[in-house]
Amino acid sequence: MTQAKATKGNGEAAERLAERYLCKAGLTLVTRNFRCRMGEIDLIMKDRDSLVFVEVRLRSSRGFGGAAASIGSHKQRRLIAAAQYYLGGLSSTPACRFDAVLLDSLDAGRIEWLKNAFDA
Repeated sequence: MTQAKATKGNGEAAERLAERYLCKAGLTLVTRNFRCRMGEIDLIMKDRDSLVFVEVRLRSSRGFGGAAASIGSHKQRRLIAAAQYYLGGLSSTPACRFDAVLLDSLDAGRIEWLKNAFDA
C-alpha cells in the first residue's frame, strides 16, 4: 500500500470514528464529505437547533504543533467559504458553529472535541 493510500484510509477511518463519537454525544449526521469549489467539510452535523461544521484531524506526531495547529487561518477561510456555500442552498440559515475533532491515533478514548474551534 502506498503512503497516499494509507493516509487516505486513516483519514477516512478518523472521520468515521469522529462521526460515531459525535453521534453518541447526541449530534445527528446531516452529511459527510461535503465538497464544493471552495473546499471540503468533513462532517456536517445537527446539535439541537444548530448546524455544526466539523473538521476532523488525525496527526500521529506532535511535530509542527499537532492536529489543532494544522487548522490554520487558510484552512479556516476555506471551511468558512464552503460552509457559506452550503448555507446558501438552505431555505433559512440556522445557528452555526465550527467544531474540530482531533485525534493523535485511531483510538476513540483519545478524541479531543473542540466546540466552537474558531469563529466565522
